[in-house]
Amino acid sequence: MATVINMPRLSDTMEEGVVAKWLVKVGDKVAEGDMLAEIETDKATMEFESFYEGTLLHIGVEEGETAPVDQLLAIIGDEGEDISSLLKGGAPAAETTPVEEKAAEVATPAPTGASVPEGVEIITMPRLSDTMEEGTVATWLKKVGDAVSEGDILAEIETDKATMEFESFYEGTLLHIGIEEGKTAPVDSLLAIIGPAGTDVSAIKEGGVPSQATPEATSTEEKKEVVTATETAVADTSGSGGRIFASPLAKKIAADKGIDLSKIKGTGENGRVVKRDVESYTPSQTVEKTTAPKEAENNTAVSGIQAYTPAGEEHFEEVKNSQMRKTIAKRLSESKFTAPHYYLTIEVDMEHAIASRKNINQLPDTKVSFNDMVVKACAMALRKHPQVNTQWTNTTTKYAKHISIGVAVAVADGLVVPVLPFTDQMSLTQIGANVKDLAGKARNKKLTPQEMEGSTFTVSNLGMFGIQEFTSIINQPNSAILSVGAIVEKPVVKEGQIVVGNTMKVTLACDHRTVDGATGAQFLQTLKQYLENPVTMLA
Repeated sequence: MATVINMPRLSDTMEEGVVAKWLVKVGDKVAEGDMLAEIETDKATMEFESFYEGTLLHIGVEEGETAPVDQLLAIIGDEGEDISSLLKGGAPAAETTPVEEKAAEVATPAPTGASVPEGVEIITMPRLSDTMEEGTVATWLKKVGDAVSEGDILAEIETDKATMEFESFYEGTLLHIGIEEGKTAPVDSLLAIIGPAGTDVSAIKEGGVPSQATPEATSTEEKKEVVTATETAVADTSGSGGRIFASPLAKKIAADKGIDLSKIKGTGENGRVVKRDVESYTPSQTVEKTTAPKEAENNTAVSGIQAYTPAGEEHFEEVKNSQMRKTIAKRLSESKFTAPHYYLTIEVDMEHAIASRKNINQLPDTKVSFNDMVVKACAMALRKHPQVNTQWTNTTTKYAKHISIGVAVAVADGLVVPVLPFTDQMSLTQIGANVKDLAGKARNKKLTPQEMEGSTFTVSNLGMFGIQEFTSIINQPNSAILSVGAIVEKPVVKEGQIVVGNTMKVTLACDHRTVDGATGAQFLQTLKQYLENPVTMLA
């Protein structure tokens, strides 16, 4: 009997995965324990093994594609087995239906169900900026019953960035206004209806934007409306009697430079004049060459300054977000916007730490970094200040009786935080060896989910990049994170004398729900004592 295999949840925070590579192909025999694919999660790329035996009959997610957890990934069964019933339903209906329904809700936010009479055009609130989610009708320039020609300005719409004129691409009578002056509505809400005079549009008003207009007409309409609202018609002053379409920005630049828009050939949609057309047009140079007096040319030559006209094309490259980047964005946003952060910074004298590290590293097969010393000092300071080693919930504050420190590691796609379980029980050399091993796994995407779970405190170090001081976002559910800067050689005062010293700044970010300012300050005092007297960490 065929078995459906869904996209697995390979980490506690994973919501979707990318098939990095299939290790088998359709028709291959699969034994229990065989590796089926490499799947990129939000934290690492992991091998996914089969728990079933049979023939790979179907692949549901191709290499490089993304799919949510529980979506159909593959089907394994007997060779030649009919799986058409499984393919029709994809993964089990109970698992796919919510995803499909959710997508439908996003794609069709306005109510549907009305049919559109012939010649009637539905106009929705356009998205006039990349960040616009809703718009306000500042002024209607037409009222119900007015005749509308293509190019007429219907209304002024206030976006999140500016108030812009909204132009009609349709001809007819304004039959209905869906959003009154001063009212705000989300993008894609019914804004107006234009059609033949006397047309009954009551069914459309009750049903909102018709569903049959959504798949084909909406994309075209929306594109036209965006262009319409950002580009307005300019009267032709050349005497040709035609209309010149130009964007507001092109109009402004042309007016500032004294350029006649009728002399510029537009490269925008439908021949519209846009910013780049005005910027690349240089009529002054042509006039000077043919009509400018000789002495004006001499003056220009003498001054030696040539007017600079910027020209070029704005360009963006879109790179698909990896699962790791998506998760980093989600979790750090949640932390920053839910936990009230505050920051405390101290400066540590590292003279004794430098000397101690030098002596320790002279021992055979021993390699200890300054970061290892910071991690050890944090573990010992957490013993004395358990309030910092806590987690906030809505009903309780959880005090961790164990100390497990996460060490932030930069990787190609972002940031991971491998964890040192029971850090306070480790020696300096054990911390060094474990951090080195975990960092290597992180950079090779070989960390397991278990190696990134269970931290009670986090250390982030950018000192190796020359960063002297910075703040970090708390790695929840932790209550604090320590940001470690570079060791800097600088003048310091010792026993009343200015001498050359070596100092390091560390900044503690605290969640004010669990860690008060005095508690955070006391923790830093203890940490400072350990780092300035490393021998105390060996006791």
